[in-house]
Amino acid sequence: MDVRRRPANPILREKADAGEQLIKPHKSHQHQQQQPPMKASDALPLPLHLTNGLFFTIFFSVMYFLLSRWREKIRNSIPLHVVTLSELVAVLSLIASVIYLLGFFGIGFVQTLISRPNPDGWDVEDENTEQFLLQEDSRSGTCTTLGCAVPPPPVPSAKGLPKISQPAAKAAMAVEKPAPLITPQDSEEDEEIIKSVVSGKIPSYSLESKLGDCKKAAGIRREALQRITGKSLEGLPLEGFDYESILGQCCEMPVGYVQLPVGIAGPLLLDGREYMVPMATTEGCLVASTNRGCKAIMASGGATSMLLRDGMTRAPVVRFATAKRAAELKFFVEEPMNFETLSVVFNKSSRFARLQSIQCAIAGKNLYMRFSCSTGDAMGMNMVSKGVQNVLDYLQTDFPDMDVIGLSGNFCADKKPAAVNWIEGRGKSVVCEAIIKEEIVKKVLKTEVAALVELNMLKNLTGSAMAGSLGGFNAHASNIVSAVYIATGQDPAQNVESSHCITMMEAVNDGKDLHVSVSMPSIEVGTVGGGTQLASQSACLNLLGVKGANKEEAGANARLLATVVAGSVLAGELSLMSAISAGQLVSSHMKYNRSSKDVTKVAS
Repeated sequence: MDVRRRPANPILREKADAGEQLIKPHKSHQHQQQQPPMKASDALPLPLHLTNGLFFTIFFSVMYFLLSRWREKIRNSIPLHVVTLSELVAVLSLIASVIYLLGFFGIGFVQTLISRPNPDGWDVEDENTEQFLLQEDSRSGTCTTLGCAVPPPPVPSAKGLPKISQPAAKAAMAVEKPAPLITPQDSEEDEEIIKSVVSGKIPSYSLESKLGDCKKAAGIRREALQRITGKSLEGLPLEGFDYESILGQCCEMPVGYVQLPVGIAGPLLLDGREYMVPMATTEGCLVASTNRGCKAIMASGGATSMLLRDGMTRAPVVRFATAKRAAELKFFVEEPMNFETLSVVFNKSSRFARLQSIQCAIAGKNLYMRFSCSTGDAMGMNMVSKGVQNVLDYLQTDFPDMDVIGLSGNFCADKKPAAVNWIEGRGKSVVCEAIIKEEIVKKVLKTEVAALVELNMLKNLTGSAMAGSLGGFNAHASNIVSAVYIATGQDPAQNVESSHCITMMEAVNDGKDLHVSVSMPSIEVGTVGGGTQLASQSACLNLLGVKGANKEEAGANARLLATVVAGSVLAGELSLMSAISAGQLVSSHMKYNRSSKDVTKVAS
């Protein structure tokens, strides 16, 4: 360890070696060092903090005055170089303040120099001084040589201190990687597999196929991940989940599952039937608000719904050498006789797929063909993609110069806000309405019909238009759509276009009652495939009475689920708009969306 002192004077060191007595520092010199150092700020007539406050006040006041004057000159077209007496005084004051501020920083610099320890304070160095500095370093716990904040090991003596090499110093400064979290395994075989995954000998994605046990594969992958990252996954459940059910269709390389609370809103009286609507969410107040809307609808006689369209879409993009050739394919596809032939080719892909239409759009020599088809009780993305591939293969014989760029060209449009979905629809297009009686509006919703109508016009319609919204003419349709989607195993990413909704409110029956409706052109749901077959999601679908495929009428369960989603959105819109109208939004969220628990005690 190096000692913080000046190199020893060679002449004095020779005298010491010869046995001569070294001269000690003079007492008067020691006495002078004990006196408090002079500060440059002592020369100021006022204390430093008062002087600073005075000049800072003058500086900002003058700046404000000058800026105000210059703004008036600009407005009145007065040249800026025309200076009045008051402005001249202000400029001089500003200059004086700037000079002081510059001097203030200079005072700080000089004061730092004055208060800095004198390097020549130790004219003579002896072993006691050396030992004193070593003890100071030891007490401060600061390794001055390595520049680290880790307390150094105890120093045995000042003499014979080993010098630390530069590589060793760099190694000490390096941040150590966290130690791996090792959980004891049931067998040596599992331990060997984990080590092979950590070292990269066994790919993590291949564990299911190598072990033949999905749960064991998830556990080994989880342990390997903890050892690689040094981060604990405690709190992420592993037990109690059927990992076989997600193999090859829902999630790859699982290490556990996430728990989400599921609440129930209802009963929702829709088309003469009552539904208890499951909602998976972590947002407080959402289920309670939707439940209040369901109560208002129930008390007013229920809501009615109509399914307007049912067709999933996929739009490939193909390219030709010329725009003329692309137009020829467009006319060919739109010819009724050719469309019938293409329908037969398309429908061979599935016993439920039925081609409904092909809508074409040209961009130069590129052609986009938007296929729309019914898909039974499945949401149908894979089904329609398969049928489109069959049609493209068939067209390749008549149009060999067609270059298929992509099976999806975003003219579909999937999982993105798009006007084509808002106008043409995608999935299920549903409209749902209800008439809420005046006394229900007052007693249950705590507001007035006229206030709701006005708020809807200014918020959902005008406000959304001012924002340039695309399909977002509603209060919070996506809240309800997302919660129902997660609970019933739908693709949560399709909440983007599925939440397209316009909410309408109108006073009826001589202005006494409220007519409320939601129009949702692209609700994308299914009751088979994907996450719908998982145990929890399947139970929620069973609660609604739409689990699996409808054996009597293909697609009936999926269509019914779409109407339930629209009815739930209607209830959620009605309740939130009433809360905003009555000024209850903040108070309700403070009541239902804030925990009263002491989280510090819970954590401990």
